[in-house]
Amino acid sequence: MSEPTGAARRRGPFKVGDQVQLTDPKGRHYTFTLEAGKNFHTHKGSFPHDELIGAPEGSVVRTTGNVAYLALRPLLPDYVLSMPRGAAVVYPKDAGQILAFADIFPGARVVEAGVGSGSLSSFLLRAIGDQGMLHSYERREDFAEIAKQNVERYFGGPHPAWQLTVGDLQDNLSDTDVDRVILDMLAPWECLEAVSKALVPGGIVCCYVATTTQLARTVESIREIGCFNEPTAWETMIRNWHIEGLAVRPDHRMIGHTGFLLTARRLADGVEPPMRRRRPAKGAYGEDYTGPNADGGMGR
Repeated sequence: MSEPTGAARRRGPFKVGDQVQLTDPKGRHYTFTLEAGKNFHTHKGSFPHDELIGAPEGSVVRTTGNVAYLALRPLLPDYVLSMPRGAAVVYPKDAGQILAFADIFPGARVVEAGVGSGSLSSFLLRAIGDQGMLHSYERREDFAEIAKQNVERYFGGPHPAWQLTVGDLQDNLSDTDVDRVILDMLAPWECLEAVSKALVPGGIVCCYVATTTQLARTVESIREIGCFNEPTAWETMIRNWHIEGLAVRPDHRMIGHTGFLLTARRLADGVEPPMRRRRPAKGAYGEDYTGPNADGGMGR
């Protein structure tokens, strides 16, 4: 049985073509690709790539300036933060939340709109495996090309489960029986009609938006379309901790707001969503609002 795509690049001694992440004594990272006969240069000296080729992961190399560097393969979170960018990347903290709360499983059929630089595509492809399907849509051809190069660099070549289309999802979506749809775009509400036709009953739409106005409009559009359950929205923040002897404290810097996530599940055809039991706050909707909950939630 053949190994899953990219698995051989994640284990064993370093080989030509492998990505290597060096960590210096101050914890700074440097990523490069191993090439026979080449040298890695820093302001603290250099060393030949050949010293690492054939060496086990976790080796230490020294430059001509006698500075030690720890050599490891970059983790996927490290890779996506250091790879060339066209658009902003989906941060690992958000990608992890998407994989968990959108319930991305091996063999899943997934549609993604807004490829950016290929960060989330890489996470999704590793989760669905070779037997799954990821169809990614990207409006901008230059972003699509950068994403393609980044994904193929990580997996060591084209991924058999990936199809990349340049164009708008709402104009080009032809996939059916889709398990999950991930929308990372400015106006996800524009795609909900097409998404609702592509998703299987019980399937999940997951939207990644940057602002509260986008979040509010997306939630109200999901409610109005009437074929999804009540959406759930949240954000995550990460704060690292400094631990040195008795000096245990939170770091002064943290990864704060990057975006909001929301998920909703596709209902069976012809089923109306259950009425909301939670009454919205008085004044939550403007006087001219006529959509869902226009009655202020009375009787719900």
